[in-house]
Amino acid sequence: MQWRNSPNNYGLVSIVMHWLMAAAVFGLFALGYWMVGLNYYSNWYRTAPDIHKSVGLVLLALMIFRVIWRFSSRGPGPVPGHSSLVHRATKVGHGLLYLGLFAVMISGYLISTADGRGIEVFGWFEVPALVTSIPNQEDVAGLVHQYLAWALVILSGLHALAALKHHFIDRDSTLDRMLGRADA
Repeated sequence: MQWRNSPNNYGLVSIVMHWLMAAAVFGLFALGYWMVGLNYYSNWYRTAPDIHKSVGLVLLALMIFRVIWRFSSRGPGPVPGHSSLVHRATKVGHGLLYLGLFAVMISGYLISTADGRGIEVFGWFEVPALVTSIPNQEDVAGLVHQYLAWALVILSGLHALAALKHHFIDRDSTLDRMLGRADA
C-alpha cells in the first residue's frame, strides 16, 4: 500500500489518521461522559480530565496535520455511479465533521484555560492559556463543548451508517477505499 492517496484509493497516512480520529472521538466522548459523573473523592477525579485534555490536544495537532495532508495528497475522486447529490452530501458531511472536530476541541481548550492556567499534555509540555477574558468562559464553553460532542458523535455515527449502506446495500467501493483495499 502506498503512503499517499491515489486517484482510486486512500493511502496509508489518510487511512491511519481516519481510524485514529474515529477511535479518539468515540473514546474521548465515552471518557467525557463517564468523567462528568465522578465525585471529588474518586481516584479518577483529576486523572480522567487530564487524560481527556491531553488526548484532545494531541487530536488537535493530528487534525491540523490531517488538513495539511488533505491539501498535499488529494483524496480519490468520487466513486463511479454516485449521483451529484451523493457527492455534494459527502462533501457537506465531511466538512461538518472537520468543522465539528475543530469546534469541539477549541471549546474544550476554552473550558480548560478559563482560569488562566495552561494545559499539561501528558507531562511533556504545556499549552498556554491564551484566551481567558470571555465572560462566563468556562460555563459557556462547557455547554458548547457538550452539545458539539453529542452532535459530533451523532454525525460520526451517521457517517459510519452511510459507509455501511454503501458497502452492504449499494455494494460500491466507498468503505473498501478507507479500509485500504487497493483497487476495490
